[in-house]
Amino acid sequence: MTANEKTLATFETRLRQLLLRFQELKKENGELYAIIEENEKTVNELHAKLEQQQNDYNSLKMAKMIEITDGNLADAKDRLSKLIRDVNKCIAILSDENQ
Repeated sequence: MTANEKTLATFETRLRQLLLRFQELKKENGELYAIIEENEKTVNELHAKLEQQQNDYNSLKMAKMIEITDGNLADAKDRLSKLIRDVNKCIAILSDENQ
C-alpha cells in the first residue's frame, strides 16, 4: 500500500466517522426539538389553566363581595353606608385642600 492509498483509506475512514456522527447529532437534534415542542405545549396549557383559575378566583371574590344573605342584610347596609361616609369625607378633605 502506497502512501497515497494509505492517506486515502484514512480519509475514507474519517469521512465515514464524520457521517455517522452527523447522523447521531441529527437524530439527537430531532429528539431535542420534540422535547422543546412538548414543553412549549405544556407551558401553554399551564398558562391557559392559570388564566382560567385567575378568572375563577376573581369571579368567586366578586360573588363573595356581592353575596348578601337575609341575616346580614342590615350589616351590609351599615358597611355600605360607612364606606359612603368615608368616601364623602375624603372628597370633602380634597375639596378643602384645592381651594
